[in-house]
Amino acid sequence: MLRKRSHLVAALLAVGLLFGPRLFADDLQSVLHQLDVSAANFRSASADFEFDAVITDPVPDTDVQKGVAYFEHAGNTFRMAGHINDVNGKSVPKVYMYSNGAVELYEPMINQVTRFKKASQFEGYAMLGFGASGKELEEKWNITYDGPETIDSVKTDKLELVAKDPAVRKTFSKITIWVDPQRNVSVKQVFDEGEGQSRTCHYFNFKVNQSLPGDAFKLKTNNKTQIVDR
Repeated sequence: MLRKRSHLVAALLAVGLLFGPRLFADDLQSVLHQLDVSAANFRSASADFEFDAVITDPVPDTDVQKGVAYFEHAGNTFRMAGHINDVNGKSVPKVYMYSNGAVELYEPMINQVTRFKKASQFEGYAMLGFGASGKELEEKWNITYDGPETIDSVKTDKLELVAKDPAVRKTFSKITIWVDPQRNVSVKQVFDEGEGQSRTCHYFNFKVNQSLPGDAFKLKTNNKTQIVDR
């Protein structure tokens, strides 16, 4: 009886090894196809977020930022903005914005805008699960399907991404996203930087294809704002 049971377990494992990868490959193609379809209809999205930067080595530390993120597609252009209002439980307003291949950081408390002109790779990160088609993801990432998972009562598909660009892999060894392919939004993203460092972004309270605030992509600067280029 024991021998029969061991044979049955071995047979089930063999079936899983033979057909499991193929089924997951089919699931991945299904998710990417859904992203192709939803990307065609994606115009904008907004969501509250919590962004946790974690260091475990050599000294454990966590930096938590909260705010609202905005994403917009218009034709072939894409832009996003993160309006941070809370840093580690304190009111520290900041605005990160990506537009026209450049990233800007506005810090009202010191009245300074830092512009990062060589930031074209940032679009690949910003679009992860926010309007990107399956084809666009496949162009930049080697993708592994890790199965379905429900987060915040939202059915998502977990994808592990490894950048095809070696320069990107130096920054992030891998990125994991939990995407809702029907709406083309990410509920969660984990950026693995290696050496005990990671960044996790959790999005919730989504509004998809609704009007965005008029100041979503505006920096409220004045004639005394200092501009720093990097």
